[in-house]
Amino acid sequence: QVQLMESGGGVVQPGGSLRLSCAASGSFFSIKTVGWYRQGPGKQRESVATITSEGITNYADSVMGRFTISRDDAKNTVSLQMNRLKPEDTAVYYCNADILATRPPGRRDYWGQGTQVTVSS
Repeated sequence: QVQLMESGGGVVQPGGSLRLSCAASGSFFSIKTVGWYRQGPGKQRESVATITSEGITNYADSVMGRFTISRDDAKNTVSLQMNRLKPEDTAVYYCNADILATRPPGRRDYWGQGTQVTVSS
């Protein structure tokens, strides 16, 4: 009974910016590593950025310097600020979280439904 809900996707021109958000709800004790993944047309799903409960971040080479991941544990949210967007950033972006759930108890991996990001002129 844990849900992840993404928001903030949309259509922007190259060079534009978007901010994605993901909110966790349900019965859980804590959120460990959380991150953003994406899958473009005809491509495999790939990791974009992750952040641990200790604040350690990791970025894909293709987005380094342009994207920033952050988390707000008080609100159980994680965000992805995307700047200087390129057409190749077009994809469905998914929120993923490693969560220590309480009902039923256990550590499990959860995925959101995804939000579309389209970068086009």
